[in-house]
Amino acid sequence: MKIIVGNKAYSSWSLRGWLALKQSGLPFEEEVVSLFDEAWPTRREQPDIAPSAGKVPILWDGDVAVWESLAIIDYLADKVGADRFWPADGAARGFARSIASEMHAGFVNLRQECPTLFRRTFPARAIGAEAQANVDRIVHLWSEALTRFGGDGGFLFGAFSAADIMYAPVTTRFTNYNLPVPDFALDYCRRVQAHPFFKEWLDAAHKEAWVIEKFEQEK
Repeated sequence: MKIIVGNKAYSSWSLRGWLALKQSGLPFEEEVVSLFDEAWPTRREQPDIAPSAGKVPILWDGDVAVWESLAIIDYLADKVGADRFWPADGAARGFARSIASEMHAGFVNLRQECPTLFRRTFPARAIGAEAQANVDRIVHLWSEALTRFGGDGGFLFGAFSAADIMYAPVTTRFTNYNLPVPDFALDYCRRVQAHPFFKEWLDAAHKEAWVIEKFEQEK
C-alpha cells in the first residue's frame, strides 16, 4: 500500500488518512508532496493523484485508489476488521460514526478562522460567534462520548479509534490557537497529541522545510 499526503505541517486531511493506515497495522509506503507551490497545478494532474481530482490523501492498494478520509477508514476497516476502527457496542458505534461524519462535513467557520498549522502556536484571541459555536459543539460531542463510552481508556470510545482520528487535527486548533475550552477537553487534546502515531506526524511536521506563507499568517 502507498499513501500520498500533503505537507505534514498543514494538511489536516492528510493526517487523518495517514493515521488510519497506522491504525490498521498494515505495512505501507508514504509520499509527501508539497501543496500550492509552483509545481502543484502540474503535480495534481499526474496519474497517481488525478483520480481524486488533486485531493490528498489518496491511498493506493495495488491499482485501487481510495481518497477522502472516511472512505480510507472504511476501506481499511474492511481489510482488517471494523473493530480496529469502531467500537463494538452498537450504541457506541452509531454515535462514533455520527460524530466522525459531522467532523467530515462541518465546522467550516472554525476551519477558516483557525487554519491547521501543526508547528506553530498563536496568542489567545477572540474568534467569531459562528466559529465559537463550532468549538462549543465539538466540546459537547467530546463530553458525550467520553462520559458515555470513554471509560478508563482516555479516548472518545475508550481505545484510540476512527473518531479520535477524525478529531485529531481539531486538538491542535484548540491548543495552538489557545482557544478557551474546558479542562477535560484540553486533557483529551494532550492525550491525542501524545499518542505515538500523532507524535510521529507532529515530529515530522516540525522538521519539514516547506513553508506556505498564506497559512503562516496570523488571522
